[in-house]
Amino acid sequence: MKLLADIGGTNARFALQSGRDGFDDIEVLACADHATLGEAMQAYLGKAAGRGFAVDGLRHAAIAIANPVEDDRVSMTNHHWSFSIEELRKQQGLETLLVVNDFAALAMSLPHLEASGRERIGGGLELPNRPIGLIGPGTGLGVSGVIPAGKRWIALAGEGGHVSFAPSTREEVAILEALWGEYGHVSAERLLSGMGLELIHWALTGKRIDAPGITGAAIDGSSVDCVKTVEVFCGVLGSVAGNVALTLGATGGMYIGGGIVPRLGKLFTESAFRARFEDKGRLSPYLARIPTYLITEQYPALRGVSAMLSDHIAATA
Repeated sequence: MKLLADIGGTNARFALQSGRDGFDDIEVLACADHATLGEAMQAYLGKAAGRGFAVDGLRHAAIAIANPVEDDRVSMTNHHWSFSIEELRKQQGLETLLVVNDFAALAMSLPHLEASGRERIGGGLELPNRPIGLIGPGTGLGVSGVIPAGKRWIALAGEGGHVSFAPSTREEVAILEALWGEYGHVSAERLLSGMGLELIHWALTGKRIDAPGITGAAIDGSSVDCVKTVEVFCGVLGSVAGNVALTLGATGGMYIGGGIVPRLGKLFTESAFRARFEDKGRLSPYLARIPTYLITEQYPALRGVSAMLSDHIAATA
């Protein structure tokens, strides 16, 4: 039995896994309801035990967390939880506690996704055992990928969302100039995130509206300005996703995750995303051969962190 978790700034998703595939028990807890990550883990395990799961002999756990993981101390940037990995392992009585960046875990899930867990956007043909790219707009912009290494996959943990934004249209040049005045350096994340939707709308209209209001009005068609904002957002996402695919040589496919795009429905699937993804001048035919997918599986990061835990246990056995 393994304990798996996907920790964001708002919610903590927990699961148990007794075999290689599937999860035995999934529950989402509000981070704000628990003073520490350790208390949240114990709350979940207590409920799981009450549902009849044998958690007393639990030895191995893995956590994907929305934060850089560079040493033993992890302090979340979008929540107050801070902990030592080694101290938490001892407190929980675990033999193994693996803590990884959540987007690296999401990337690690990609080779294991079933066809039902993804939606193809446009053409292309994935090549087996080739690098796979990942981009995901949400609270911020996550960028990652996985590289084949024999029979294993290696996830890349980086901060690619903070690369400098490069406009592709005159309209985007105007947006960049507006944001230069506010921020100086303008990253891709400044546009491709919840805040990014708000900033695009502000740059286009001079009006301040929150991201849920923008997407809601765009989806129901009640605001031409909000529809335009989402169109710009999807176009920029296509260009940046194409940059990631070129950088990684992601001929195994390019995937879109994060919390924003799945909510857009036809506004995304019928947008300029795929055309902008392929629009790379002399390299356009190269991009046209790379398939793009929207991740539709509900808990893909749990699948990825499970694979990383299995690899870690095997390497230390």
